[in-house]
Amino acid sequence: MTHDPFNPADRPEPRVDDTPDQAPDGTRTVRPDRPVNPQPDTAPDDQTDNGADGKGAEVVPIASARAGRLPYGMPPVRNDEPDPSAPALADGTADGPPLEGAIVRVDQPGGDRRDWRADLEAKARTRQPIVPLWLRSRAEATDTLRWVGLHYAHVSGYQLARTPLYAGRLALRAPRGFVRLVGGMVRWTFDLEGEPVRVAAVQKADPENYLKLSRQRDSRVRLRVWITGLALVTLLIAAIVVANQPSAVQWAALAAALALLGILGKPADRPLINRAVIPSTVEKLTSDIVIRALTVLGIAGINQAMAKNPKDAIRFVAPITRDGPGWRADIDLPYGVTVGNILDKRKEMSGALRRPLGCIWPEGDSSIHEGRLILWVGDKDLSKTVVKSPLVKASSHDVFKGIPFGADPRGRAITVPLIEQNILIGSQPGQGKTASVRVLASGAALDPSTELWIHELKGTGDLDPHEQNCHRYVSGIEDEAIAYAADSLALLRKEVMRRAAALKALPPDLCPDKKVTRQIADKRSLGLHPLVAIFDECQNLFAHEEYGAKAGEDAEFIIKLGRALGVILILATQRPDKRSLPTGISANVTLRFCLRVAGQLENDMILGTSAYQNGIRATMFQPGADAGIGYLVGATPMPKVVRTAYLDTPATQRIADRAHALREGAGMLTGHALGERPEQVTPGFDLLADILAVVPPAEAKVWNEVVVDRLGELRPDAYGAWATLEGGAKTGQLTTALKPYGVRTMQVWGTPEGGGKGANRIGIAREDILNAVTQRDGKRGSGVAS
Repeated sequence: MTHDPFNPADRPEPRVDDTPDQAPDGTRTVRPDRPVNPQPDTAPDDQTDNGADGKGAEVVPIASARAGRLPYGMPPVRNDEPDPSAPALADGTADGPPLEGAIVRVDQPGGDRRDWRADLEAKARTRQPIVPLWLRSRAEATDTLRWVGLHYAHVSGYQLARTPLYAGRLALRAPRGFVRLVGGMVRWTFDLEGEPVRVAAVQKADPENYLKLSRQRDSRVRLRVWITGLALVTLLIAAIVVANQPSAVQWAALAAALALLGILGKPADRPLINRAVIPSTVEKLTSDIVIRALTVLGIAGINQAMAKNPKDAIRFVAPITRDGPGWRADIDLPYGVTVGNILDKRKEMSGALRRPLGCIWPEGDSSIHEGRLILWVGDKDLSKTVVKSPLVKASSHDVFKGIPFGADPRGRAITVPLIEQNILIGSQPGQGKTASVRVLASGAALDPSTELWIHELKGTGDLDPHEQNCHRYVSGIEDEAIAYAADSLALLRKEVMRRAAALKALPPDLCPDKKVTRQIADKRSLGLHPLVAIFDECQNLFAHEEYGAKAGEDAEFIIKLGRALGVILILATQRPDKRSLPTGISANVTLRFCLRVAGQLENDMILGTSAYQNGIRATMFQPGADAGIGYLVGATPMPKVVRTAYLDTPATQRIADRAHALREGAGMLTGHALGERPEQVTPGFDLLADILAVVPPAEAKVWNEVVVDRLGELRPDAYGAWATLEGGAKTGQLTTALKPYGVRTMQVWGTPEGGGKGANRIGIAREDILNAVTQRDGKRGSGVAS
């Protein structure tokens, strides 16, 4: 029968003998014939089973074992050592199921050996270079030495140029210095600084202390009188010697004396020498300042981590360094704290760091993990910084290289790619949305190969300077302007389809990637040049009762297919909701710029789903103060805060005039710029009224093809192309035209007008047309924006 040492029935009875449990050296031994009897969880920590003679083995209560307390004399088990309490197998290793309540190791042996090797490898990767990086590069060393030389050359020149000023100050301060010198010598010689102490002794009627102080004063004065006398005699002899010297020596001695007296006469609040370089008033960012700021934000995860382990709760993964016009700190936040928690407390952090809100720009690095915080504290408020656009002085521009858009808080230039992109810009009114569009329009206008379509649907004329460069242009909020913009989208849809066929026909050696390149765009005969269509205040188009639905479908089609064909849409809106900005558009744009918005919904409509949750929050910008500052997503590997370059109307006009001359010289002016009449897709008449005119009240329902034929007879110039279509194309044309009005087609039983067999075909109900007219006219009459 196999003996099981873990079975209580198989354990031997405790043997009573006189063998001591404690060795002479003071260590206790656990005897194999005295097994440890498990005790209930409620046993006290000091409870032991002494057996019959009171010398039984010590019992370890389960509560103590769980708390990690071992019996006296039993050393703890290391991770790389076998557990002496575990049963030994034939090969000497411990195995078997753990006892109930026993301590079980979860870290496997061997981890220490792997850890120290990995630690050495990590240290090898992070070794600091023996020779500084700026000395290892000849160019960097030259630049550094040049900077140092220029700095001290500037300081020297500045101070030398002000030498007469400093001499005049010394001369004016010399009398005060002479008075201070004489007064100081008199006070020192006659020990006048001790006079208040002696007076106090007299007032306290303390003759003993007064006599001691008087004797001390007498001895001091006797010695100091001799010293002062010798000094005066020496000065007198020096003056006589100088008086017998040449005039140059006399003037030099006089200048030295005046300089010494002028220094002695210097006021405490007025320095003699001006600073050649004004030092920064910004406090240097240190780890203590950052930790202090983070701990006062009221974030529970940070406070709990600081209470448990204040040294390692907040870890700096790199030294705090200067990064542009500010300080950068790379921080690992405590476990469970994300960068989004910090972004919500930007105002509180501004107060903790004692810096303006426009200087505090925390951001995350999700490529590492969500708790990696990059805190950048600038020297200057970003809201008070003016970013100058290089387009102001540029003679031309290439849109294939992107458009200079602005700068990030660190002063680095940000370029927005344009080719193969569609751009969505959103914000509340007055936050710089149209100014951002103006920068993009100016960059596109300076490329003569780019065809420019501008639709300014606010009617304020903010983009009027570029009208002279546009193939299509409209500015207004009335229905005619909205219809013009809807026409443009319909034309762009046709243009995308034409370009797709043209690009497909190109040989592989000319267009291997089936994308528009600079070389292909320069071949004007192919018609594959960049086409930039701007729709400012696009919500007025997409929310329009008559044209909105069709315009949204066209825009979604263009966004999905046009970017590889050189067709770029730039949409700007101040009302990002489902009705004003169809989800098919907001979900498919590739580049987004969001200035100040009111809430999470608007933020995610512009920047993409879950942007707010991921810490990309345009709600943190201050209304008015942060106008022109927004989050740019898609132009750089990580979302960035960007301040757009500012182009006022005169600067924009100068750019537009330069672009017009450039296009005129290259023969690239087309369409509206040449005064041509625009192509019109959307009819300038009332489709619903025309249908009611050709469908009498006696016909409750009628086929689509019949309606199209009648419309072709009514207005051949408008509907003649519809009537020439065949079969389903003719039926579908009317169905598409009625969709924006909410009129649905249906199966209608009827017979051909010339006679024939009856059939079920797609048609409309006259009552639906009447209801659509009533609904449309009612909204217009009630003042609803259309």
